[in-house]
Amino acid sequence: MATSSMEVQKMKYRYYVKIDELARAISNGLSLQQKKMGSEESESSAEHIINFFGYNTRVIDNMLEPEDRDVFYTMEDLGIMETEREETTLFDGREWRIHYWLLNVNRIVELSNMNLSNTSDKSKFDIYDEIPDEYWRPN
Repeated sequence: MATSSMEVQKMKYRYYVKIDELARAISNGLSLQQKKMGSEESESSAEHIINFFGYNTRVIDNMLEPEDRDVFYTMEDLGIMETEREETTLFDGREWRIHYWLLNVNRIVELSNMNLSNTSDKSKFDIYDEIPDEYWRPN
């Protein structure tokens, strides 16, 4: 799907994600990796993720449980999330690192608007139908 320059400009300044967009992005992103997720499950995942972020696009990592972090890593593999870290010096001179998760709004919108054809995987192998039967027989 082609995106006009005006739409690109609008996306650059957009700092929010709708749950239905995130759900479609999750489903489409997984489909690109040859994985499937039903619409109910992707909506549930989207709600779960949005509950961490609220109206922000950044959340601190140390508030996550290990199971939630695993989900976030999966979303990072899809490009839906990114990580960021901040370093600061404490009063006693030690370095302190703070890790964040960020929603990649542009990628979410891109995945959400992606039109994936519902062709079956069989179409990938149609080329073999053109090969005559005698080539398939053992010598």
